[in-house]
Parts: sequence; structure tokens; C-alpha cells
Amino acid sequence: MRTVVMVAEKPSLAAALAKILSRGGAASRKGFNGACSVHEWTGRFPVTGEQARFKFTSVCGHVMSLDFVGKFNSWDRVDPAELFQAPTQKKEASPNLHMPSFLEKEAKGADFLVLWLDCDKEGENICFEVIDAVQSSMSRSTDKSIFRAKFSAITETDIVKAFNNLGYPNKNEAMSVDARQELDLRIGCAFTRYQTKFFQGKYGDLDSTLISFGPCQTPTLGFCVERHDKIQSFKPEPYWVLLVEVTSPAGRTLTLDWDRGRIFDKEVANLFLNLVKSNTTAKLTDVQKKEKAKPKPLALNTVEMLRVASSGLGMGPQHAMQIAERLYTQGYISYPRTETNSYPENFDLVGTLRQQQHHSDWGKEVSEILSNGIQRPKKGHDAGDHPPITPMKSASEAELGHEAWKLYEYITRHFIATLCSDCIYLLTTFTFTIGDEVFTCSGKTVIDPGYTTIMPWQAIPPEEMMPTCTVGETWPVNEIKLVERLTSAPDYLSEAELITLMEKHGIGTDASIPVHINNICERNYVTVISGRRLKPTTLGIVLVHGYQKIDLDLVKPTMRAAVEEQLTLIAVGKANYEAVLQHAIDIFKSKFKYFVENILAMDELFEVSFSPLASSGRPLSRCGKCRRYMKLIQAKPMRLYCPSCDEMFSVPQNGNIKIYKELRCPLDDYELLYCTTTIQGKGFILCPYCYNNPPFKDMKKMNGCNECTHPSCPYSLPQTGISSCSQCDNGVLVLDLNSAPKWKIVCNKCNVVVNILENAHKVAAMETTCDDCQSAIVEVQFKSKTPLADEAMEHTGCLFCDPVLVPLVEMKLGRHIRPVHRAGGGDRGRGSRAGRGGRGRGNRGKPKDKMAQLASYFV
Repeated sequence: MRTVVMVAEKPSLAAALAKILSRGGAASRKGFNGACSVHEWTGRFPVTGEQARFKFTSVCGHVMSLDFVGKFNSWDRVDPAELFQAPTQKKEASPNLHMPSFLEKEAKGADFLVLWLDCDKEGENICFEVIDAVQSSMSRSTDKSIFRAKFSAITETDIVKAFNNLGYPNKNEAMSVDARQELDLRIGCAFTRYQTKFFQGKYGDLDSTLISFGPCQTPTLGFCVERHDKIQSFKPEPYWVLLVEVTSPAGRTLTLDWDRGRIFDKEVANLFLNLVKSNTTAKLTDVQKKEKAKPKPLALNTVEMLRVASSGLGMGPQHAMQIAERLYTQGYISYPRTETNSYPENFDLVGTLRQQQHHSDWGKEVSEILSNGIQRPKKGHDAGDHPPITPMKSASEAELGHEAWKLYEYITRHFIATLCSDCIYLLTTFTFTIGDEVFTCSGKTVIDPGYTTIMPWQAIPPEEMMPTCTVGETWPVNEIKLVERLTSAPDYLSEAELITLMEKHGIGTDASIPVHINNICERNYVTVISGRRLKPTTLGIVLVHGYQKIDLDLVKPTMRAAVEEQLTLIAVGKANYEAVLQHAIDIFKSKFKYFVENILAMDELFEVSFSPLASSGRPLSRCGKCRRYMKLIQAKPMRLYCPSCDEMFSVPQNGNIKIYKELRCPLDDYELLYCTTTIQGKGFILCPYCYNNPPFKDMKKMNGCNECTHPSCPYSLPQTGISSCSQCDNGVLVLDLNSAPKWKIVCNKCNVVVNILENAHKVAAMETTCDDCQSAIVEVQFKSKTPLADEAMEHTGCLFCDPVLVPLVEMKLGRHIRPVHRAGGGDRGRGSRAGRGGRGRGNRGKPKDKMAQLASYFV
């Protein structure tokens, strides 16, 4: 019997598809990487018509990611200009998942591969990442043994149809994604590294960890700043309008609009006021009635869904997209990434609508539509990708949760509305004369509510209906007044307006638009204000104005739109991959060179808006070179700066930094610091110089003293290490010297915190180790309130084996951490590093059973 391996894009999707294809008969097991399950069953394979053994598993998004090789990932040693030619390589996107090895193992000996990745260009690219991972292990690997399933919804009908009509993966679409990834990597990294180092090295209050540039991100920011500039340059002008209030014979009050609109000269406006204010009646001279239609919506595509989510539901585009993807994988809606807003001819509109017939909120309206016959949907744009977004099954708020329900409700109501008739209304316009001046008043009377019964927020309110009247009637005038107003500036761009601009100018795709908007928010380039409007920050404004001074193309949308057009040509096989890629790289390389040569033009703007390093921050600790105080700059990224030596040192981010007892590092004489992390109860000592310039080969950058291998420093790993960590592969439990009197030992890698020996006066790790578990023997001294037997004040023993000390040890985990892998048998216990030997001396050994028992006991 032949073996067929099938791969989906997410574990939840693989489970749903396997359940449909196996009719609930699949046996499931966990894959060795712990993230992906494998679902197995026996059934008929449509390609051969024979019985086959099926294995359905998944990836977790992209298998591989593009990055520079080796040294080119160093910001300090590589000129950013080199990145335009630097060699690149594909690396595992999530090394901890071991995805290529997992796929290779599951596909070993397989005869066929069926790819069930998302049906867009990114999905096509992942197809070929999967193919590269499994080809070598399949029993036969030819173009005729690898298939592609095309589907748009997680329903039995769609999935079975896709399975019976398998195609082949599209190499051109995958190559267009490869080209976009390489361009974004080279261009983004070159500009980002250069401007980040240039400006963070000069200014202390930028409040951004990264001053990033992106071919899509920067034009997106440009739209926001362009609107900001219009607001700032706007000068309000006064104008005057005549407002007249009249009463109908039936007693209804109406406000009339002056036919002249507004007058910008006050004296002229007063002249007209004097002409009409003496009149006490208004004569109705004309009544015009026209039947009009409020058109029903087009079928729903991604961009429209994101617009409505932002403006109507109060959801950011990124958040809305995440919810939509979850609804899709759970089978509630069709694929949410589509540019098409026109239903295909063979789309089962009636069948999809009938699923909503018994819904408590709109079932009555759906039943009426089905009994009267659906109205033909409006023709929109067919992009040839996926059908419009539609509901695939009925759901309730209790089933989905409040946030997901809001989006699902809109998608469902929008779909039903496309099958209704237009809203028909009668537009009635009254024309009045007061003296020689003409005034009008309009209203709407609903003839057929049409689709607005299902989308009530678009309905015409009853108060817009005009009263009945006859031409020639005179209505009493209640009030005539001249009102002064000011022309108003445009408001800041809303997310919905920004999405429209990005779509219009070809910036990003339906899938990437929310990512670009989210990026400019996270980079502190814009802030989201009330009404989900985007207000640029000082940093965002200065960046865009700087680009405009140097090279307008860097911030205008035209360049990226042109690149996107070329990438589309690659996807449809009309352009050469290498030629398009090299041409774009050459253009941006020359622009980068010009940008570097003229960076001072942007720097002039930064000088006006931000404070230099020398006048930023607060004095904290002494420099080891000049012995003067260095300043802690707390704006992102947090760092230490020595004004005398003009040197800057990175420090841990998102933590609280303070001086540690005014003690100095024995290697470089810099004063030591103590960092309290965001993980509850965890902190560590660091030397700012060693943290940035590791003194030993086996020590990495951005490591504290608890990972330093100095043999005699009292704060180093050899002097404070106690035992290997039970929860991670390479961690060591080290004594936190600053935690007294509530002593702790903490892992120098993960979030394990062990409370020990509360109220002890002194705790120290000794050179000797425990015979049973190889942990360091600990010497403890109490001055009062001793918990030791017979009120002893001193004791020496192993924290994990000594019956006197074990009751005084409590293991826990800090907040905001990954789930603990609770494997049996102790394979991941403290034995990953053998006790004290793991504290920097490089001694590794198999753990004793005692340690496995301890790991199990504490967790």
C-alpha cells in the first residue's frame, strides 16, 4: 500500500482537514517536535484510484526564513552598504520546532505529497519550503508525485472537491515571494541599521528601540505625515450663512438651507440678512420628488473587511485579521485573504444562505429572502484568487466570544445584504422664497428598505421623511439669523482611510496591509487616538520630512507600487526573477548611497526636535575609564552613556536598572549594576562593559555576571552557581546575591526562581559538591529567627538533598513565561548540566536519578 503525506499550514487546520477526509476515522499522535500532530488513516487516493495510507500533518507558518550569513548579521562589524550584495541563506524560521527534520522524518518512504497550504502567494512559497524539506526522504520525488490542493473554505464540500481535483504548486508565485523577501531584507536592513546607529548615537530621547525603514512601511507612514502637514498648514477662514427656521401647517419645524451656501464677506452677508429678516412667511414655490436607490454592498473582500472593522467595530487591522484567520481555521468563514469582491458563477449562494435560516438574530429575514427568491449580487472585481469572504456555518455569540462574534456578525450580515434588493427611497426637495432669496429643504421617504433590514445601521431614519404640502403654501418663519462659522481642517487619517490609500497606491497586499500599519504604531512613528485615527509622533514626522529633504522617492508610494507590479509579473510568469531582483537592488543601492551622503540634511531636523545624548538621562554609575558618572538614558532603547569618553553601552531592556552597592568589576573597574527584570522575583548583576564586550570566548554579548566564567570574581558563574536547571537545556541555577534576606536562586537562562532560606544572614556556595546530585554545597548563617533544628545558627549542606535544608526550598516560575515541558524520566532535568560543573567549567555529565526525582518533586 502506498503512503501519501499531506501538509497543512497550521496544526488546527490539519486536524480539521484530516477529520473531514477520514470521516472522523483518523488516529492522531503527537509529532516529535511537540508542536504538530500527525493524523493517520487508510482510504482511497483519487490520483491513483487505489487504497493508500494517509499521514496528515502541518507546519507552523513558514518553515524557512531568509537571513544574511554569519558576520553580516553583526551591526558593529559590517558596513550597511555591503548588505546589498551580502550572501543570504535560508534558515529555520523556528529552530526550536525542528520543522525540516520533523517533515523529513514523517515523509520518509512516502510515495506522494499533497500540499494543503493557504491558497495565496505566501502559501505557495511555503509549499516549496515543504518540498525542499521532504524531497530527499520520499521513496520517489518527481513533479508527478507532488500535488497541490486548492480550497477556500473548511467545509466538507470544498475539501472533498479540492481532494478530488488536485493540481500542482506554482513555482512562479513562490519565486515572487522569494524576491519580495530578499528585497525587504536587503533594503530594510541597510537603511534601518545605518539610521538607527547614526541617530541613537547622537540623541537621547528618540523613544524608539529601532529607527526602521521599510519599502512599504515608510510610504505608509508618509500618508499619515502628509495629512498631518495639511492640518498644520491649514488656516481657518470665517464665513457666514443664513439659517432660517419655518413651521409646516401640520406643526413640524424645518431648518432651511440657503441657496447661496456660505458668504466669506460679513458686510455682504449682513446685506442679505437685512433683505430677508423683515419677512414673516416663506412661500413654497416648488416640490421635487425623485425615486432614488441606495445600492446594496458588493461582496466582501479583505480590504473592505479591515476598513469596516476599524471604523465600525473599533478593531485595529492586525487584530481584525487575527480574528478572521481564527474564524477561518475553525470553519466559520471562508478564506479571509482575498482581493475579489464578485461571486463566481458557480458559487452556491442559496446553500450558503440557507445555513443562516434558523439563526435567532436574522433567521426571519433570511427565510423571507429564500421564499421570495434571492436578488442577483452586484458584479465586482474578480482578482482570480479566492471567492469573497462569506459565512460557512451558523454561530452564536456564546459560541465565539464577544470580539470574534462582532466580526462574524458583520461578515454574515454583509453576505445576506448582497442577496437583497437595493434600498429604494423617494427624495423630496422643497423650494421656498423669502423675499428674493431662495431656500431649500430635502428629506427621504423609504419605499423599499431592501438590504437595510439586515444592515440597520445604514437604514434611512424615519425623521428624514418630509411632511405633506402643496405648492403655493406660505409657512410662518420662526427665526432668521446670520451664523458665523470657520472652515475646518481635515482630521488625522483613520485606519480605514489609510487602508484605502494603501490599496489605491499598491502599497502592500491584502494580507500585509495590517502588518505595515501595526509596524508604524509599534515603532512609535504614530499613535492611535480616538476614532482609531493615526497621529504621527515627532519621530515619525521628522523621519518623513528628512526623507523628503534627501530623496522624495523614499517616502512616496510610486516606487514600491512599481516594484509590486514587477513582482506580480514574476508571479504570472511574465518577468525574469533574477532580472527584476537585481534591477530593484541596484536602484535602492544607489539611493542608499545618496541617502548616506546627505544624512546631515535629515540630522538638521533631528537637532531641532530631540535632545543630544550629553543633556539626556540621569547620572547612575561611574565609568571604568574616566571615573566620571555615566548617564542612564531611559528612553527606548535604554542605554548608558559616558559624556566624557563619548561611549555608549547597551543595558537590559524592560527592566529596572540600579547601581549595585558601588562595587566594581575586577576586570575593567566599571561600577556594577543590578537589573530587576519584568519576571517576578528575578534579577541579576551585570558589568556594563562586560555586558557589551564579553571578556571570555565562551561568554556571549548581553550576558550578566551570572554567565561570566571569571574564576575568582565573587559575582561570576563559578562562584554563584548551584545546580543545573530542571526546566531548560543549558541553564544554571545561580545564587542571587542581592535577594537577601528573601534569598533566591534563579536560572540564568529561563524563568525558574527558587526561594530559599528566608531571613538567612549569609548564604554562599562552596567549592565542594553533593555526592548524590552534584549540586554545590551551600553554607548558611542565621542571626535570629533560625528555622534550623535546635536553634542552630549555621549549617552546611545540599539544598536539594540535605533533610535540614530541603523544607526551606520552594521552586516556582516567574510570570509571563512559556509553558513548562514536564517530561518524565528527567531527560530534561538538571542533568543537562551536571551540577556545579555546569557553572562555566564546561563539565557535563549524565544526571543521577536523584536529580530526576527532584525535578519532578519541585514542579
